[in-house]
Amino acid sequence: MLKITLLILSIFDKIYQRKIIKKFLEIFDDNLDIVFDVGAHEGEFIKLILNNFNVKTIYSFEPSEKNFQILNKNIKKIRSDKNEIFLNNFALGEKEEEKKFKQMKESSSSTLNNINTKSNYFKRKNFFLNISPNTKFFEEINIKIKDGASFLAKEKIEHIDLLKIDTEGHEYFVIKGFKENLNKVKIIFFEHHYDQMLLKNYTFSDIHNYLINNNFKKYAKFKMPFRKTFEYIYVNKKYN
Repeated sequence: MLKITLLILSIFDKIYQRKIIKKFLEIFDDNLDIVFDVGAHEGEFIKLILNNFNVKTIYSFEPSEKNFQILNKNIKKIRSDKNEIFLNNFALGEKEEEKKFKQMKESSSSTLNNINTKSNYFKRKNFFLNISPNTKFFEEINIKIKDGASFLAKEKIEHIDLLKIDTEGHEYFVIKGFKENLNKVKIIFFEHHYDQMLLKNYTFSDIHNYLINNNFKKYAKFKMPFRKTFEYIYVNKKYN
């Protein structure tokens, strides 16, 4: 069942990704100077963006050592002289610290958040992914977290064309970590979970209000296939 489930998801995800790229092309031309991929997993978004845009520089952030090793191998296959890709084996968040990270058996769901194993969404997801209730759902590992503002200062980065955030319930803190440097970002593309599996101490309204107060406006909203998750594009008004 696992292979069939993943195959079906991959087919629908490819169709879904076309909608996202179409929206990006309404905002950008074919050229992107700097892209931040926060929560890079195994490089899926990097591959997608390189297949559709000419990108000069990508900064990728993936805290899981297990995921990072696969990411590194995958990027070696697609790296070219046309762009620079910097892989960072740490997370971005609100401040510099070390925290426990839950490395899920289904690695794309790995998270800093606590998991509600009694939620219907969690049980349904494990059923379709063929994960036994008697199986250990995750292992906890220590990871390093840095804030976006400090990273920009260290690397002397003056602007970001596209900031993509897929951190399984940590998106709000990634955004806040850029502090006043958030005004250097043109587009923010992030996901938000509405299921009860991830126990977050913030709501979508917190993210929305924070972005509105920092001169962003909502540009697009997408419902992810077979998930209680939406993805959003917010545009910095000074670039629009």
